[in-house]
Amino acid sequence: MTRRFALTFDYLCPFARNANEHVITALRGGADWDVRFVPYSLAQGHVAEDQPAVWDRPEPHRVAGVLALQVGIAVRDRHPDRFLEVHEQLFAARHDRGEDLKDRAVVATALERAGLAAEDVLTAVEAGELLGQLQQEHERAVQDHEVWGVPTFITDRRAAFVRLLDRPGGDATLATQRITQVVELVDAPMELHEFKQTDLPI
Repeated sequence: MTRRFALTFDYLCPFARNANEHVITALRGGADWDVRFVPYSLAQGHVAEDQPAVWDRPEPHRVAGVLALQVGIAVRDRHPDRFLEVHEQLFAARHDRGEDLKDRAVVATALERAGLAAEDVLTAVEAGELLGQLQQEHERAVQDHEVWGVPTFITDRRAAFVRLLDRPGGDATLATQRITQVVELVDAPMELHEFKQTDLPI
């Protein structure tokens, strides 16, 4: 039976990269999952109460993560067959190559590496509609599931913030096992409320 869950992302976070990369690798390996990728702006999550929201600022694309998140939404909804590749490339640009995702040229290169015409996607982003969609999806995640960070796994039972320390390294079996373990914990009896390691193994 198909397993359904959602996973939040912001390309700025290395732990979001790890979790989303596991999901990408597993899906490519044939995992029977229906995954909804949900944008969450870490920049907005850290805005002080007396400051304007990132989407209300004069130049929201100059706020860390906002341009790339809109690109992710655009590709997810308009080019779903290329989404996993673009998703992977945007994370790689930030965490493997150390590039600035506020830079239009960096984002364009990531799109092209994933096999998409960069100008088509970026023109759609610059039209402004996707900024409102980012706001709506971010705020819905906060309202419906009290999301406060990435990566958060969301099932029909509840939502849980999860940090994975490893990357799949192209191993679909490992990736499938790792994410299955996580989702099963999220779906575990509600009495298992919090599970947090207090130290890190050397």
